[in-house]
Amino acid sequence: MTTHTATQLTSPHDLLAAVPFMVGYHPANSLVVIALRDGQVSMAMRVDFPSLDIASDIAITVASHLTREGAESVIVVGYLPDTNVEIDPLLFVRQGIESRGISIKESIVVKAGRFRSTMCIDLNCCPLEGTLVPPLSDSRITAERVASGKPLPYLDLDQMRASIASTVPDKDLTRALKKIFEIDYDVDCVLDLQREGAHAVDKLITEFEKSGISKDYQLIALVLTRLLDLQVRDYAMGMTTVENSKMIWDMWRWLLRIAPRGYVAPVATVFAASSYEQGEGALAQRALDRAFEDDPKYQMAKLLRRTFTAGWPPSAFTEMRADLHPKICAALFTTPASE
Repeated sequence: MTTHTATQLTSPHDLLAAVPFMVGYHPANSLVVIALRDGQVSMAMRVDFPSLDIASDIAITVASHLTREGAESVIVVGYLPDTNVEIDPLLFVRQGIESRGISIKESIVVKAGRFRSTMCIDLNCCPLEGTLVPPLSDSRITAERVASGKPLPYLDLDQMRASIASTVPDKDLTRALKKIFEIDYDVDCVLDLQREGAHAVDKLITEFEKSGISKDYQLIALVLTRLLDLQVRDYAMGMTTVENSKMIWDMWRWLLRIAPRGYVAPVATVFAASSYEQGEGALAQRALDRAFEDDPKYQMAKLLRRTFTAGWPPSAFTEMRADLHPKICAALFTTPASE
């Protein structure tokens, strides 16, 4: 639902170009609320454009997130459904936000490739039929984001989902997985196998950092199997640093796409956490969708869903994970292993 960013918008064209980058794809039938603090964007929220029967509830939820974020003012953008014929379809959310003492800097509706301000009454500036939305390629925002290494937004939500969808199962990986057994917590030397899994994660990260892929199917199978253990999964989640965040995010996405059914949920939750920390809130939620498809009762996916939906800032999640990781390492590596 939320993504955090930091940019400065100087025109409606900048704003409309920035929104797809903020939410990760070109929104449709969506309500986007952008929080401003100290003159810059601090957070953007996207929800499905609400029907009239739930509009007031959505406004209350959005206003609560903005209050917690410390927003000083907001910009509201409505990507309207084709069926919407209201004169001011964003009135409900503006009223909910203003009731919290937060000012509305701008309110824009987009429909059928045109946009207009619902706060501007100058028909020469903002005609009722709207102004054509400029191509994304014409914006300085696009040029700046691409120059900084930011990928272009997905065309729509379906394309975003496809970017982390499963690939055709690899026969070599399938064979390798059959040779590795899950941990039997009643019989096995659990710490030894957990430690084996942590070392396998380390090795996979090293290989991926060198070549951007691994063809060591035995190693991949070992990582996927040991990630089913919660301690190994949490260890893997803690391996992200400021220096390796982009590389390790690429690795988890690659592993998520090749993971067969039954091995997806742990990888999907680690990738979701990594995505959220990078401000890719929408992609993080889609990764959790994949986790639930694999295991509807997966507890970490449930916890992350609640955390993301509550609008936790990524920095708070990063700090919590950083605090936890040394404790996991201590549990794995300071206790003597079995002979």
